[in-house]
Amino acid sequence: MTTTAVAPLTIEDAELLVATARRAAEDTGVAVSVTVLDAGGHLLAFRRDDRAVLISGETSTRKAYTALQLNAPTADLVDAVQPGGLFHTLPTALDRPLLFIAGGIPVHRDGRLVGAIGVGGGAPDQDHGFAAAAVQALA
Repeated sequence: MTTTAVAPLTIEDAELLVATARRAAEDTGVAVSVTVLDAGGHLLAFRRDDRAVLISGETSTRKAYTALQLNAPTADLVDAVQPGGLFHTLPTALDRPLLFIAGGIPVHRDGRLVGAIGVGGGAPDQDHGFAAAAVQALA
């Protein structure tokens, strides 16, 4: 079996993701924080706008981490943690910074998971849109 290597997420990729998400947020007048993690969950880039609420730094990081660990947009996981949902106990079962609010999206290259982006500071649907715009720009 032959395995084809996939290029990891680079700092240049991370900077493009941050800049694109921030631009999308600025265009709608929303101040945000943006976090980009590599495939191992290590911080590649982080930026908090001066006007962004302080907690947005934490939420953007937790959204990115959740999207990376579950390889799914956090927007798609919100219902899964509701009572009766597949992951109902997951937010409290682990001692990890998971956050099931829209705004985190995994980043893939050639079908392989290479990292994730998280955006915090706007409404959840806005944060998801800003992150999606960034991932689209990287494609």
